[in-house]
Amino acid sequence: MKTIGVLAFQGGVIEHVKKIEELGAKPQLVKKEEDLKGLDGLILPGGESTTIGKFLIETGLKDHILKLIYEGMPVWGTCAGAILLSKNIKNQGSGVLPLLSIVIERNAYGSQLDSFKKEVFVPKFNIGTECVFIRAPRIVEVAEDVEVLAELETPIAVLQKNILATTFHPELTSQNYWHSFFVENVVK
Repeated sequence: MKTIGVLAFQGGVIEHVKKIEELGAKPQLVKKEEDLKGLDGLILPGGESTTIGKFLIETGLKDHILKLIYEGMPVWGTCAGAILLSKNIKNQGSGVLPLLSIVIERNAYGSQLDSFKKEVFVPKFNIGTECVFIRAPRIVEVAEDVEVLAELETPIAVLQKNILATTFHPELTSQNYWHSFFVENVVK
């Protein structure tokens, strides 16, 4: 059975845990270094990226997570998690875990009031998936070795080696395509 960690500082933690359980994998809440042991993959959920980044630094988890990702552990950042993984945040520098070769723009679709839900066709799944955007970032540039999995004018889901990022919240839908893709294809 695969064990998938969910960074548990804030955001859609419980929703990610439920999706992992639905797939028959074991969820592991991650709040401290010991929680990283034995993980097959790690999800960085949405929330407030600045706050999550501060917690990663204050708890010492930042360096441990970076080491594991460098060693090949699969990681998936949703919304704020995608910002944390970005090598370049437009007009702001880089994320706290800057390993994903993208340029991302915070709150690109507007405020909380501008949040929306949209069905987007995903060629890799050959199906439309429901996407929930809440104060979502926008990926404005990707490196050549970054695979774009889904687009809504600009990329909204990308994969680079062992790093998956989505600018939306798949944990807030009734579908499980993205969690299944992460557990079955990214986590090997």
